[in-house]
Amino acid sequence: MSTSYVLHGWHLSYYSGKTRAYLRYKNVPFVDHEVDAITLMRKIPAKTGATVMPVVVTPEGEWLQDSTHIVDVLEQRFPDAPVLPATPRQRIVAELLEMWADEWWIPTAMHYRWSFPENYALFEADAGNALLPGFPRFAKKRIVAYVAARLRSYLPSVGVVPTQFGAMERWTEDMLDALEQHFATLPFLLGSKPSIADFALLGPLYGHLGRDPMPKRTLVDPRPHLKAWIDRMNAPQPGSGEFLANDDIPATLQPLFDALFKEFWPMLAGIRDELHKALATPPPQRRRLPRALGAVEFPMGRYRFRRDAMPYTLWMLQRIQDDYAQLDAAARATVDAWLQRQDAASALQLDIGTRLQRVGLHVMVER
Repeated sequence: MSTSYVLHGWHLSYYSGKTRAYLRYKNVPFVDHEVDAITLMRKIPAKTGATVMPVVVTPEGEWLQDSTHIVDVLEQRFPDAPVLPATPRQRIVAELLEMWADEWWIPTAMHYRWSFPENYALFEADAGNALLPGFPRFAKKRIVAYVAARLRSYLPSVGVVPTQFGAMERWTEDMLDALEQHFATLPFLLGSKPSIADFALLGPLYGHLGRDPMPKRTLVDPRPHLKAWIDRMNAPQPGSGEFLANDDIPATLQPLFDALFKEFWPMLAGIRDELHKALATPPPQRRRLPRALGAVEFPMGRYRFRRDAMPYTLWMLQRIQDDYAQLDAAARATVDAWLQRQDAASALQLDIGTRLQRVGLHVMVER
């Protein structure tokens, strides 16, 4: 039996970047395998029930899917240099920012990839070589065109429509400016070592904004501290660094928290409302929910944004609420004090209304 893990992913992939950097930092022995067509369309669905990447195959033959679940499993098996802080404020903040990076940035990443034709050549080359290694160019182009069409078909559901391009672009530039200022003062989000929040944020900022030609040229390259962070994340010193002392939260992250509670939280509330509508119609209770529900509208910077509700996001919130509930009274008090300063004292009490269970890319109501 091999002693190495296998990462099935692409450098183009949002969540593969998060997972690859995590494996490197944790010094997990792994083989980085570019997903070919047979693996993507047959092996992975047969093993996980979904056509997805990344997937990590363990030496024991387990096929782990979903970057959040992959990290949960491997943190237990490789406990040294944990990527979740031990102190309560930093732990909850890291989990909140992971959720935000994993879920909120999807429209931005997809917009900057698919709305600018100059990016397609890189996608065509990388995806074609991965899917059909050794095949003639015409075959690669054909399969990539099929994959690209499938991916483009998802754009309206996540809000990537021309009337919202301006809002996404202005929001992204403002947020990248905030990150540039932060990384001028600290190497990672919460200190001199990466947390789960750093790995999650790398997802959109490496695979999409940091590699695709248009956003790399216009958004990342002009911001040297942000670019240096991306480089550090992709070539980390395994196990190195420390989180800030005294459970401190950097003041330079305030723009991220403003976005989290003033923009992302209204989206969560909207998703919760759409979930309740879905559960009010038969068949009741225990069933797999659709990947997307009805549309929700919420703030995005100075603008309004509209996209379909994804109940999976509520499962991410539920995980954080569970961690918060397990804190002792003193630890909860310090988290509560920080939330109060964010004018978000009741944020973690957002009532989902039911327990959710993750099933592949979907969630279902628990019994």
